[in-house]
Amino acid sequence: MTTAPPAHDDVLVLDYLASLWAAAADLPPETRDELMNTVAGYIAMRRDLADDPSRVLGRLGPPDQLVAAVRRSGAPTHLRLPGPPAATPAAPAGGSERVAVGLLTAGAVALPMVGQAAGLMVATVSPRWTPVQKAAAWLLATGPVLGAMFLLTLAGVALLSGLGFLMVYAAACTGSIAAGLTLHACARP
Repeated sequence: MTTAPPAHDDVLVLDYLASLWAAAADLPPETRDELMNTVAGYIAMRRDLADDPSRVLGRLGPPDQLVAAVRRSGAPTHLRLPGPPAATPAAPAGGSERVAVGLLTAGAVALPMVGQAAGLMVATVSPRWTPVQKAAAWLLATGPVLGAMFLLTLAGVALLSGLGFLMVYAAACTGSIAAGLTLHACARP
């Protein structure tokens, strides 16, 4: 079985990694392994963005300088790959959460439909609540309004009449306050 010789680009990368391994021979094994993994990941990630690996290797700098930087202070900052975002499910409710709850409760009474819509939008973009909690808030806030409009239509009452307007307003306030209180209860640590 014959294998094809590596492409010129692959030879450049392999030579660089071999030089880096040799330059890092005196580092502790864990540090050397971490450096090799980080550099290999850096090259792989950047190589997808640029067709020329010599440009990527040029940005890394000579292997001996890279190892010297690791000896001084750990992995160079230009090589550190971003880690996964930290999950903070037990974090206390922040400003946007308070705004969402306030708009859903008091805002729905003071500014019907506008306060409710704004509160739902703020709650939707907040990382504090899960998608299920957000969907429940939307259902609680909009369901009573749609239900009241449907019942009024079935009863033949005009939506813009006094009774129609009062029923839609009451449904909007009730549903929105229920949604706000539910989100408030979910936001507690």
